[in-house]
Amino acid sequence: ELCSLRGEFVPRTRNMGQSFFCASSYRFFSATAAHLNASSSPTANHKTPSYSYIIVGAGSAGCVLANRLSEDTHESVLQLEAGPKDMVLGNLRLSWKIHMPAALTYNLCDDKYNWYYHTLPQAHLNNRVLYWPRGRVWGGSSSLNAMVYIRGHAEDYNRWQTEGAEGWDYEHCLPYFRKAQCHELGENRYRGGSGPLHVSRGKTNHPLHKAFIEAGQQAGYPFTDDMNGHQQEGLGWMDMTIFKGKRWSTASAYLRPVLGRPNLKTEVHCLTTKILFDGNRAVGVEYTQKGQKKRAFADKEVILSGGAINSPQLLMLSGVGNADDLKQLGIPVVQHLPGVGSNLQDHLELYVQQQCTQPITLYKAQKPFHMVKIGLEWLALFTGYGATAHLESGGFIRSRPHVTHPDIQFHFLPSQVIDHGRVASKVEAYQVHVGPMRSTSIGWMKLKSANPLDHPILQPNYLSTDIDVWEFRECVKLSREIFTQKAFDPFRGPEVQPGPQVQSDADIDAFVRQKADSAYHPSCTCKMGSPSDPMAVVDSNTRVLGLERLRVVDASIMPSIVSGNLNAPTIMMAEKAADIIRGRPPLVDPEVPVYQPPTLDTQR
Repeated sequence: ELCSLRGEFVPRTRNMGQSFFCASSYRFFSATAAHLNASSSPTANHKTPSYSYIIVGAGSAGCVLANRLSEDTHESVLQLEAGPKDMVLGNLRLSWKIHMPAALTYNLCDDKYNWYYHTLPQAHLNNRVLYWPRGRVWGGSSSLNAMVYIRGHAEDYNRWQTEGAEGWDYEHCLPYFRKAQCHELGENRYRGGSGPLHVSRGKTNHPLHKAFIEAGQQAGYPFTDDMNGHQQEGLGWMDMTIFKGKRWSTASAYLRPVLGRPNLKTEVHCLTTKILFDGNRAVGVEYTQKGQKKRAFADKEVILSGGAINSPQLLMLSGVGNADDLKQLGIPVVQHLPGVGSNLQDHLELYVQQQCTQPITLYKAQKPFHMVKIGLEWLALFTGYGATAHLESGGFIRSRPHVTHPDIQFHFLPSQVIDHGRVASKVEAYQVHVGPMRSTSIGWMKLKSANPLDHPILQPNYLSTDIDVWEFRECVKLSREIFTQKAFDPFRGPEVQPGPQVQSDADIDAFVRQKADSAYHPSCTCKMGSPSDPMAVVDSNTRVLGLERLRVVDASIMPSIVSGNLNAPTIMMAEKAADIIRGRPPLVDPEVPVYQPPTLDTQR
């Protein structure tokens, strides 16, 4: 809909069934595809807008791409988001449930900004159905998450390279982590200092956070002053995507600052239902908005950034996936790619909780009077207990000897969480969220039907291998051991969860089956890999294999899950993909030093 004219942009429309030349942009816009798709369209005679790029999704990756691709003023970009904007009447304070860091659990309780997915009953978790929130709003899950900024380990990216993601090793990824980031502590070889994504450290200086880090050292683990830098291993202070007391989502960092660009058009409440193809070439999308079916065409590329559930779902609805599954649902096959929806990986975690003998946890802060006080301070000044998600300390350790880099993650919280925060805490307590980072259980997702409104079938296959069960048992034992250290002596009350009665391996395993829950990190469902890999979906340039002018850029293209939270890696991937799409040479930082444990013969 946009065509370059003396550096300005004016609406351009494509007349269905004819080609025309927009002289000032020096580009010929073919309408073959429009013509092909017009035959079945009831609105074939209406004018249909055309853009250089169409980005499906305004989440963690989509906002980055909208910003970077629209930097080229001669290109036009359309971004379609299924959910709403992240502000009511353009006001942060009116959208406090998104922008107040401490209010994060509110949006986990309903489906206003949230796809609200659920898994199949999990055979190894007492047949429980697990809840998977996913962002459906500007910023996507970066508008719903706990704002923890963790990159994973250098070895995760080196592993990607060996898994067929050529050019995605650590030395090619680190520069894009830096490019994205503006860390409040300033830049160095690992940190960025001038990117759009503001990253900060916690400000509460809470005695329980200090006790956790000190207890880790007393248990024999190192202190790390930057778990995203040279040394991931150890306990320390966590980085958070919070800026001046407000959540700093990708909508805040990348999208809202560039909404004034005349070559960027953003649409909300648009459910993209189908990718339009001319043969094996993607030429546009079909979507519904306010009950109307609409189409838009892309002269260069269609880019899917819907996330690890929505991107494979849209591919399958459009005829790209396992041919047998698609035929069963009556979906015409465009490209047989059995990897679409396969290789589903997620992190599972649980909470080890201890009562606190001093009234210093967040228990009181969750009482109505205090909540009002905290809310008013945040609304007035963006300071106080409302200005943090309180997950300010954490760490990474190895589960056993001869593991080369950490495979267990801790997030410490000076509070008790029950049912995803949907139930108020019952006592003064603190907890550590703990879980394995590289589980071997692999799942899948499939379409329930050919109806785009139906949520897909999600089968993560949690705890389906013996080693995953063993690792979780270790997670519980190692967390308990940290909580018994001297640093917690002034605060330690009775154990709340698992509880003193849970001691044997069988008891611990039973507790894990009953209490483990998703850490909300679904990924890897459109994995990047070598074209010779039958289960790869995109190549190392993020292009869908066997098709033209179609890419996927989001957490679904990870070849394997990283050792940590997924938001920072997803933003990095979108920064890197933007350079690939724009034909820019890749950034690289060769021979970056990475911490190696003094010995692998011991667990710590």
